[in-house]
Amino acid sequence: MAASPDVRPQAHGREDGAHSRRGSAGPAVSDAPAPDRPRHDERALGGPAFDEAGIVAATRRFRERAHLVVADGRVGVAFDGDTGLPPGGHVGTLPPLYPEWLGDRSFCQVHGVRFPYVVGEMANGIATTGMVAAAARAGLLGFFGAAGLPVAAVDRALDELTATPGEHAPWGVNLIRSPNEPAVEDRVADLLLRRGVRRVSVSAFTEPTAAVVRCAATGLRRGPHGVHRRVRLFPKVSHPVVAERFLSPAPAALLRALVDAGQLTREEAELAARVPLAEDITVEGDSGGHTDNRPLVALLPAITALRDEVVRRYGYREPVRIGAAGGLGTPVGVAAAFALGAAYVLTGSVNQAAVESGLSADAKDMLAAADLADVVMAPAADLFEYGGKVQVLRRGTMYATRAAKLYELYVGHPSLEEIPDRVRHKLEREVLHASVEEVWEQTTRYWQATDPGELLRAQAEPKHRMALLFRWYLGKASHWAIDGERARRADYQVWCGPAMGAFNRWAAGSHLAPVANRSVGEIGLNLLEGAAVATRAQQLRSHGLPVPARAFSSPPRRLA
Repeated sequence: MAASPDVRPQAHGREDGAHSRRGSAGPAVSDAPAPDRPRHDERALGGPAFDEAGIVAATRRFRERAHLVVADGRVGVAFDGDTGLPPGGHVGTLPPLYPEWLGDRSFCQVHGVRFPYVVGEMANGIATTGMVAAAARAGLLGFFGAAGLPVAAVDRALDELTATPGEHAPWGVNLIRSPNEPAVEDRVADLLLRRGVRRVSVSAFTEPTAAVVRCAATGLRRGPHGVHRRVRLFPKVSHPVVAERFLSPAPAALLRALVDAGQLTREEAELAARVPLAEDITVEGDSGGHTDNRPLVALLPAITALRDEVVRRYGYREPVRIGAAGGLGTPVGVAAAFALGAAYVLTGSVNQAAVESGLSADAKDMLAAADLADVVMAPAADLFEYGGKVQVLRRGTMYATRAAKLYELYVGHPSLEEIPDRVRHKLEREVLHASVEEVWEQTTRYWQATDPGELLRAQAEPKHRMALLFRWYLGKASHWAIDGERARRADYQVWCGPAMGAFNRWAAGSHLAPVANRSVGEIGLNLLEGAAVATRAQQLRSHGLPVPARAFSSPPRRLA
């Protein structure tokens, strides 16, 4: 095992043209130390460690060269400057390890971030512009949660994002599939392209639509090293079939239609036929919100292997990266994702309780009390008629039970009028907290302003009218959680996966236990720092050291 220079990584190369000072070893270096990096004069010098306490301490010193030594048949670990090394007992060296290096180096280089870590978009603006700015300050890549917001609200958010965190700081915006409102999907895509957004996270898509292809292909041009992208997509996928669609070039029929409509140039379409729709694919396991509840350890290797097959098939020249999301709430979980080959990790549930989150303080406190099993699947507002579900918080709220009852009524009756009076009155009293007529009046006002065509369809299709009315409750429930409307606390819809409970268990008793201390930077840096500890522990164990189980889990520290 060869030693490598003890450099301190900072930002890697950036696609916007910013430059980093590079050391002779290759990785970008900076005068600013990595978080909590010990200075040489602070290191405790001594002999090699063979005991449990010494080995645990060694896993925390992952930024230093670790020397493996053997004495009296035992394997131990020592560091530069240690005394009392057994003569002839040095059998190898582990080079320094940094959180910046846990993922694919090209991810940081392409996107201009310090760490291979994404703060995922959370709908209805829960992932706020402030959260995106805080992520950028911590060296992370953040996405604004545009899903569910009016186009005008997204436009205002872009005003803030272009001013803060600054023109060259990396950030992105979400584009969500809207099968019931395709016009909204197109308008958001129009806005993102017009405003020059360079990273678009696309979620809930089972196949690329015209809006997605337009975002991916607009601005493609020939460069000195291949095809240059103006916009980079981050699709979330949870099925190999869907993954293959985004790993492949854009469908030829969609490209022809966009050229005919004057929305793409012929050159853009020709280049789009040579490259994958996306070079950053996020594999989403058991997550909050839309999820198929797939275990990440089964799903990620399958899609990674599929990526390799598709790259060979099309002969792509640029790297295609596979990231991991879903269930990542502890450092060991993050380390496991990187060990599975993830180029980067994406967190969602754990950030909803962060100080920068758009959720109300009341809902954040509910999240901070959640345990592993305090989540459940419930009908989704945007995919209600299709039977689509989202994973939400169960503890402290009746949303999942009440939403499931609405879907049961929708499936079992052709119209609102066919629901028995007894059931309807109970629905009005316990779920809607208003009469059906009052709710329909509010629903009508919303669709008149948003898409009057939905009301015309509701007049012709009684079952669609019922769906729109029931979706009023599902849509309102997430806003009640955002606004902290305590009178509707039992109806809060809070998207949440088991990662939240895992995080709470890990953070218990630390400075991250109180919600007031949970900034996205503090969360992200601690997860990455702890993942490096777990990775070093596994390295030492795989080389024969008797590493105790407690060495793999390091408590949170103040890093941001």
